[in-house]
Amino acid sequence: MFSKLLIANRGEIACRVIRTARGMGIATIAVYSDADAAALHVAMADEARRIGPPPARDSYLNIAAIVEAATASGADAVHPGYGFLSENPEFAEACTAAGLVFVGPPVSAIRAMGSKAAAKALMAANGVPVVPGYHGDDQDPSRLLAEAEKIGFPVILKASAGGGGRGMRIVSKTEEFTRALDGAKREAKGAFGDERMLVERYLDRPRHIEVQVFGDSHGNLVHLFERDCSIQRRHQKVIEEGPAPGLEPAVRQALGVAAIAAAKAVQYVGAGTVEFIAPAKEPAEFSFMEMNTRLQVEHPVTEAVTGLDLVEWQLRVAAGEKLPLTQKEIILSGHAIEVRLYAENPNRNFLPATGTLHRLRLPQGNGIRVDSGVREGDTVTPFYDPLMAKIIAFGDGRDAARRHLARALSNTAVLGVLTNLGFLHRVAVDAEFAAGAIDTGFIERRRDNVLPPAEPAPDFAVAAAALQGLSAQAGARTSHASPWLQTDGWRPNLPPAPQTLVFRSGGEEIAVDAISEAADWRLRLRGHERRAAAIPGSAGRLAVTLDGEHRTVTVLEHTAAIGVFLGGQSWHFDIVDPLALPAGAHATVGRLTAPMPGRVVQLLVVPGAAVRRGQPLVVVEAMKMEHTIAAPRDGVVEAVRCAVGDLVEEGAELIVLAGPSP
Repeated sequence: MFSKLLIANRGEIACRVIRTARGMGIATIAVYSDADAAALHVAMADEARRIGPPPARDSYLNIAAIVEAATASGADAVHPGYGFLSENPEFAEACTAAGLVFVGPPVSAIRAMGSKAAAKALMAANGVPVVPGYHGDDQDPSRLLAEAEKIGFPVILKASAGGGGRGMRIVSKTEEFTRALDGAKREAKGAFGDERMLVERYLDRPRHIEVQVFGDSHGNLVHLFERDCSIQRRHQKVIEEGPAPGLEPAVRQALGVAAIAAAKAVQYVGAGTVEFIAPAKEPAEFSFMEMNTRLQVEHPVTEAVTGLDLVEWQLRVAAGEKLPLTQKEIILSGHAIEVRLYAENPNRNFLPATGTLHRLRLPQGNGIRVDSGVREGDTVTPFYDPLMAKIIAFGDGRDAARRHLARALSNTAVLGVLTNLGFLHRVAVDAEFAAGAIDTGFIERRRDNVLPPAEPAPDFAVAAAALQGLSAQAGARTSHASPWLQTDGWRPNLPPAPQTLVFRSGGEEIAVDAISEAADWRLRLRGHERRAAAIPGSAGRLAVTLDGEHRTVTVLEHTAAIGVFLGGQSWHFDIVDPLALPAGAHATVGRLTAPMPGRVVQLLVVPGAAVRRGQPLVVVEAMKMEHTIAAPRDGVVEAVRCAVGDLVEEGAELIVLAGPSP
C-alpha cells in the first residue's frame, strides 16, 4: 500500500479522500492555489504545497506544478479527485513518467472515453445502445450545422472532452445554432482545454440514470447498482439518489449488464460511472451517453446503499490488489438521496454567488452524512465551483430517506452568501418528488412549487429577528457598568421606553416597536400588537413564542445582518442605521453591472449602438460557467467600461445605456 498520497484537487473531495487515506494509515499531501491557502483541505492534510495563483489554469490545471509538488514531497501516488485533471490523459501520463501511481484507470481507457464521439462509436460497436447524433472529427461549423439539421431540432451541443453541463447548449432552431456553438466551444475550451463538439438528438425531459462500475488489474469487473441524477439545473446534477426509483428488476439488471459491457470494451480498471439517458415513461429504452473515468460527486449515494468505501477501493485497486468483493457479494440495501448545497441564487437562474461564510450550521444525526470543504469564516471565491457541501440522507426506503433529508435541510443554515438551501428543501417536500415522478424537466415543470416568487418575510421571522436584536441589547446592558451607556430604552424610576428596530428585507423596510414586559415583549409589527418571548439555545437555536404559537428557529447574526431559518426556508434582514442614506440613493439609471466577480470573455456591442430589450451585450465567465448580461430595456450604448479579458468585481460597471433608442 502507498505511504504518501498527493490529492490533486481541492474542496470537499480533497477532504473526503484525506479522511479515507488517514484511516488506512496513508500520509496525505494537499495542493493549493493562493486563493486556497487557508482552505480546509490544506489544514486537514499532513502537508501542503502551493501550486500557483487563483485561476484554475495556473494552479489546479497546471500539470507540471502538481507533478513537481508530488515528487518534491515524496509522494508515491496521486489521487485526482473529480473535475480539474481527473480525466486528463496527459496528466495521468505525466504522473506515470515521474514514477507516481495515478489513482485512476489506464490512460487508454481515459482516452477511449475522454472523447464522447469516439466513446459512442466504441459502445455501438460493442452492442451498447447509443443516442442518435454526430460524433465525427470534422468540426467545421457548417458541417456541425448540417448534421444538426439532419438529426432534426431540437438538438444538444456537448463538449466532446467534458461533462458537468459545461460546454453544453440546447438549440431549438437554425438561427440560434451559430451563437450557441460559439458559446459552447468557448466554455469547453476554458473548462477542459478542448473545444471539440458533438451534436445529438435532444430528448425532452428524459431520466438520467448512471451505473457505478469498478474494475481491477486482474480482470475482475463489477457494478455497484445505479443512481438517478435526473434533477438538474443548467444541465448539472443537483439531487441524486440510489437506487433509481420505480425501476423494474429486469431494467436494473439490464443497466448493470450494459455498464459492464461498456467497461469491458476499454478493459477498465478503477472507479468509473457509465451514464445512460432514458425516456421518463420507458426507462427500459435507455441509451449510453458517456462514461466518466473517475469518482463521481454523488459517490456517497452508492456508499450509503452498499456500505462500501469507494475511495478505499480506488486506493487498493491502484496498489494492485483485487476487488474486495465479487458481484454476488455486493448487496443493495436501503435508499439514499444526496443534495448539493451551492452558493448560488436559484431565483436568478441559479447564478453562482460569492461571499464570506460568516455563520455556518450543517446538519447532524442518524442517517445523515455531510461532505464539506468549507468552514465558518471561509470565503466562496469566483475562481472555482460554488459547491459548499453535500448532504446525504439514508433510510430503509425512499420515503424514509426523503423525510430524513427534509429534516436535515431544516437544520442547515448559512449567513453571508446566497445559497440554494430553500430550493433544495422545497424539492424534498414536493409531492411529485415524493411520488418519484422525476426527469430532467422536473425543475421547470414544478417551478411554481420549487422556485416560487419571493414573498415578504412572515411576521414570525420578523419577530425572531427582532427578539435576536433585543437579546443582543440585553447582553450589552449586562456588560455595561454604567446605565447611561445602555441603548435599550432604560429610564431612571420609569418603565422602559419603547425601542424601535428597523430592518430591511427583500426591498421592504420593517419597523418593529418593542416594550419589555417582565419576561415577554410587546411588539408592534406591521400595524398589529403582538406578544413575543424567546429562549436562546445552542448553535443559534432560538425558541420563539408569538401570540401563543411556539416554534424553534435558527437565528444567525453577523454585524448588521441577521438570518432567520425556519422549516427549510430562510430570510435575510439588514439592520438599518437610521443615519444612513436611503437604499438606492446612489443608484444610476442605465448602468449594467457585473452580477458576480468574473472575467469578461465577449463584448457584443460598441458605443453608439442601438440595442433592444433582452439583447445580449456582454458575456462574463465565472465559476467555470458563462453568464450573458442582456439589455434591460431599449436604448443606446453610451459607454463600454470593460474589455475582453478584464477581471471584474461584483457590481463593477460594464455598460452604460442612454435613453430609449429612436
